[in-house]
Amino acid sequence: MDNKIKIKNIPVEIQKPENLQPDRFNPRNRIYVRAVKGMHQLLRQRIGFLGMLAFMLLPWLNFNGHQAVLFDLFEQKFNIFGLTLWPQDLTILAFILMIAAFALFLVTTFYGRVWCGYTCPQTVWTFIFIWFEEKCEGSANQRKKLDQRPMDLDKLFRKGAKHVSWLAFSFYTAVTFVGYFTPIRALLPDLMMFSASAYATTSVVVFAVCTYGNAGWMREIMCLHICPYSRFQSAMFDKDTFTVSYDNKRGEGRGPRGRKQDPKELGLGDCIDCKLCVQVCPTGIDIRNGLQYECINCGACIDACDGVMDKMNYARGLISYTTERNLEHAKRVTQPVRPKLIGYVLILLILSGALLVNIAMRKTFELDIIRDRNQLYRVNYDGMVENTYTLKLINKAQTIQTFNIAVSGLEHFELLGKQSATVSAGSTLDIPVSVVMDPYDLTKPVTEFHFVLSSDSAPESQISQPTNFFKGR
Repeated sequence: MDNKIKIKNIPVEIQKPENLQPDRFNPRNRIYVRAVKGMHQLLRQRIGFLGMLAFMLLPWLNFNGHQAVLFDLFEQKFNIFGLTLWPQDLTILAFILMIAAFALFLVTTFYGRVWCGYTCPQTVWTFIFIWFEEKCEGSANQRKKLDQRPMDLDKLFRKGAKHVSWLAFSFYTAVTFVGYFTPIRALLPDLMMFSASAYATTSVVVFAVCTYGNAGWMREIMCLHICPYSRFQSAMFDKDTFTVSYDNKRGEGRGPRGRKQDPKELGLGDCIDCKLCVQVCPTGIDIRNGLQYECINCGACIDACDGVMDKMNYARGLISYTTERNLEHAKRVTQPVRPKLIGYVLILLILSGALLVNIAMRKTFELDIIRDRNQLYRVNYDGMVENTYTLKLINKAQTIQTFNIAVSGLEHFELLGKQSATVSAGSTLDIPVSVVMDPYDLTKPVTEFHFVLSSDSAPESQISQPTNFFKGR
């Protein structure tokens, strides 16, 4: 008896719709971003240019003879113009980061994801790379045809010029970025002479490769799949948040028509279904499908649609920065000032006030006390008890300071070692000192006292740090 089940192959022909859009979530489907001109793109370009200019120039600026902005991880200090932050100033850095976070929340709640569209480094650098691409390979349609063409000398030259431009700009970006963490005026000559440290060289190479890959190849993949901001931004949106939106009531039904034809007679809306809004979108979405987390609020589709509306003699605003509440009603009913925004503003004011108070109360020097762990105390030849300490003087200012060392809380003591020291700007100095006392003047095995540090430049400002004097048994 045959136990096999007979299987009959039935051929099935699957017909795909002709207008099926390519899967934008597939990294292999490349997006050819079409250039567009308009108010929002001009604003985006100006903001991006200012941000890039600040990024490129800040490491090269000097302030009080030092690099104006330098985050020295090895020395554990951050120089920000006249302010030097040490690990002891972690609260100031924490307040700065919290202010930046809540400012981002405020802007997102009010105007959507404009950070991504106008100031995010990924977006700015992506558009810079697209600019290089347009100069070397032409417009979006020309780039698409060039990629479909077999390799020849012209294609090789254009592709080579594009990638050389990308790599050169990536290298300069990497050098600038690393220049925020190591003195840039010494970094660039060292790289050119192949004498830079392994840390600096590796950092430049890694960051150049990342810039080349992110802005040249990954582009919208970073925004769609990697960036966490796109995932949690919806928690900050509400019906009164201004986002790039398509007016469905006005635009539908969409369809082509002549300029002189009346769309109402044809039963059509204002959208002529030209798909320019899709072609100019850097993330490849169709804004007419509604609000999507992939939208970075760059306004490119607004400029493209406004240009089409002008040519058709229709009113602008088919795609615009508007709110869900405005789209639901015929009149503009959105209230920009609302409790959530007021709450964010109050939090920002409180954090900013706390930051200013922290900076105002911050002393320009610090004192750390390190005991000799090998020997808590010793008795010298005269029968006196001696404790040894290392005083770490930290000059947070960007000017030279002279410090005076004193002791409080003890009587009949002798302080051995330097009692005055000069510390360079933004530097530390270790001073070994010893405190000597007669054991008969000590009533307890362990006596608490203070080292007092004062500066000649501000005698009224003192730092007092507690420590212990060990008598022993």
